[in-house]
Amino acid sequence: MQNFEISVLDLAPVKQEKTIHDTFQDSLSLANHTENLDYKRFWLAEHHNMESIASSATSVLIGFIANGTKKIRVGSGGIMLPNHSSLVIAEQFGTLESLFPGRIDLGLGRAPGTDGLTAQALGRNPAIINEQFPRQILELQKYFSKENRDALVRAIPGEGLDIPLYILGSSTDSAFLAAELGLPYAFAGHFAPEQMEMAFNIYRQNFEPSKYSNEPYIIACVNGVAAETSEEAHRISTTLFQAFINIIRNDRKPFAPPVDHMDEVWSPMEKSMVLQKLRYTLIGDQSEIEDQLRSFQEKFNVNELIINSHIYDHQKRLDSYTIFRKAKDAIFKI
Repeated sequence: MQNFEISVLDLAPVKQEKTIHDTFQDSLSLANHTENLDYKRFWLAEHHNMESIASSATSVLIGFIANGTKKIRVGSGGIMLPNHSSLVIAEQFGTLESLFPGRIDLGLGRAPGTDGLTAQALGRNPAIINEQFPRQILELQKYFSKENRDALVRAIPGEGLDIPLYILGSSTDSAFLAAELGLPYAFAGHFAPEQMEMAFNIYRQNFEPSKYSNEPYIIACVNGVAAETSEEAHRISTTLFQAFINIIRNDRKPFAPPVDHMDEVWSPMEKSMVLQKLRYTLIGDQSEIEDQLRSFQEKFNVNELIINSHIYDHQKRLDSYTIFRKAKDAIFKI
């Protein structure tokens, strides 16, 4: 079992009776806290038309977080590239890298991060996404290259900057693409766990070394809820369960506080669906988290685990990331 890095995925969750301003301040507080705990990176995810998630202007929010921190890497997990012009993303992340040298990551996905009607409003053409996404990645690499200085279209800022690209996926499609391009690969196990093991196998077996990476680099994203006691961890995890019920019901309202009895909230069918989607969610006290981390790593052997945490109380969310750091360090006796 190899050692692994731990990082943060933040969706800028909007909570009931809280403002979006409060949400952004909590995100910055979380970034400061996890930076002090030596988490490797802090990623924000692009979503649209959701009352519960405020990270739609992802590049702007990355700048806010990077400006309020000192050393933690900050980036996108991810930018939904077909929602945008490749040139605009190159300029935005070129600007971010110029402001915060050596600290910016560009994770890229092909999904819309929203519903079909909003995807249409974003200007997406679903008929060409599968060919558009790989082409746009190559365009980004060209815009960031020094060799593009003689081109008629240039990304300024952006040209000549070393901005790491990561391919994100929730199925096996992007595993093949990341392997072909020789880029690091991150899988969305926090909401689409079904194909995660298969995707990692495909990526490892088909990886082609490139100037960007000599060997496969795998990031797994999971949900994590830790507390001082197992009982408290399971109680506060009900905010996460309710969020997934809202997805099933197509109800995008802000995140709800925890409840004592989930059986009063979900139907048996909803419970089955939610638990299936959250099969790799890590919940418990420090000892239980240690066991779950060890079991997860023995199964998947990832380079990095990025943790998403839907916990309603902000201090308990901070505490959860502290416990995860302690648990991970205890496994490897750091």
